[in-house]
Amino acid sequence: MANHPYIGGGGAIVQAINHLRRSFPATVTADTLKKLGIASKNESYLINVLRFLSVIDAEGKRSEKAAKVFNLHDDAEFQKAFGQMVKDAYMDLFALHSESAWTLDADSLITFFRQADQSSGIVGTRQANTFRTLAALSGHGETPAPRQRTTQANGGRVEKSSAKSPKKSKAVPITSSEATGGAASASPFGLTVRIEVNLPADASQEAYDKIFQSLRKNLIDGK
Repeated sequence: MANHPYIGGGGAIVQAINHLRRSFPATVTADTLKKLGIASKNESYLINVLRFLSVIDAEGKRSEKAAKVFNLHDDAEFQKAFGQMVKDAYMDLFALHSESAWTLDADSLITFFRQADQSSGIVGTRQANTFRTLAALSGHGETPAPRQRTTQANGGRVEKSSAKSPKKSKAVPITSSEATGGAASASPFGLTVRIEVNLPADASQEAYDKIFQSLRKNLIDGK
């Protein structure tokens, strides 16, 4: 198991930290995040991040240090204090790179986390992105935009982000005349095969991992 925490999208971290700055419950659990609509299907990953930073303890109770830090109203003061919590949590990274750890590029961070935890490429990338999000919340970089919730006409709730959601599509065979836009001709039929994978927005990280592992096994490494 990786020692350094990770989550698929940094937006959930930003959303959680912003909410805790406005209102910090005495106890924060996966059930709390579900009720808040934060990190849907990935609540446990976000809880691990908060525990790693000592924002909450093993039982989900708010730490005394976090209570003081999250009560800082001024953004600059909060970023400085929160940054110290990040440094304390990632002491091994800062022991190796000192203050330059805040601005390390993605490849350097991935290399560090993979070596430190013997993690896979996917996990190492998520560990790096998680740290970069925390660094941004500490005043070092731009924070990723959290997902916004919107109401559907039928009263349901859906999450949306700035990125476009993948649309369902169907691959169909086409003839050579269709491919060129010309009229039907006597030329033989041509066939185009296209494989598309539609990833649902609410899929868990385990589901994403299995999908990509299967693609690699059957399409890339398969013989």
